[in-house]
Amino acid sequence: MAVVVVGAGIAGLACARELVDGGVPARVLERDARVGGRLASERIGGRWVDTGAAYLTADDPSFLGRLQTWRIDGLARPWTDTLRGQAGPPATRWAAPGGLNSLAADLARGLEVTLGVDVTSLPAADAVVLAMPGPQARAIADLPLTREQSWSPVVTAILTYGERSWSDFAGTFVNDHPILATVCDDGDRRGDRAPVLVAHSTSSFAVGRSDPGPLMAKAVSEILDVGDPVSVETRYWPYASPRPGHGGFARDGDVYLCGDAFGRPRVQTAWLSGRLAARAILQRTVR
Repeated sequence: MAVVVVGAGIAGLACARELVDGGVPARVLERDARVGGRLASERIGGRWVDTGAAYLTADDPSFLGRLQTWRIDGLARPWTDTLRGQAGPPATRWAAPGGLNSLAADLARGLEVTLGVDVTSLPAADAVVLAMPGPQARAIADLPLTREQSWSPVVTAILTYGERSWSDFAGTFVNDHPILATVCDDGDRRGDRAPVLVAHSTSSFAVGRSDPGPLMAKAVSEILDVGDPVSVETRYWPYASPRPGHGGFARDGDVYLCGDAFGRPRVQTAWLSGRLAARAILQRTVR
């Protein structure tokens, strides 16, 4: 049996890793030049900055075990259990010294991953896993399982300052704000105290914005009482925030759909979804 996984985000990589570990060959096809999807990090100003997901959390034992392995390997570390404005009890947020993308790169190690491939139709295989948001999967195969998800966009703003002029904080939820959803101190998150803040917009603000950076920088300055940044860079994520779903993954014949829309929208959900899809395929091989 041969499987093709389309999408090298955390769900696709977790799926392929589970398949290969279970003895089923799996190829991963990814249209971007790097693995990771929204587990994205970039070199900006000579250092890694997380430009996609802000952090990882875990309440599933298997994903917590994965995080602990990354911790032992020096790839991840507990960052903070409290963000300003958070509701509910403390929860440990994990960060990565080399950027969250380094965790995706670790998952991809040893897998057959082909980058720069724009898949426009279902590949020939015994099973195909579409590890991506439903709207993107629909462009490959217009199946019922691809039409049931609802996604919202987010803009990430990377704000670099001349110096650290704010009081120490890890991050904050900016509740009920028209522009900002969260602001993270990337120097604290990375552990190097660089004067860099990373802000994530609300979904409503992200819709149709042609130049969101200045407005986001102004909003950050107002809530944190800081001056103007030296530079502002933005990244637009059209499918950043799914409406929480259920079921772990979806299947239509030999086509599977997985990702972080199958539960609470976070990295753990995507990882678990990919593994569940892989296990469903593995069960077919032992019948």
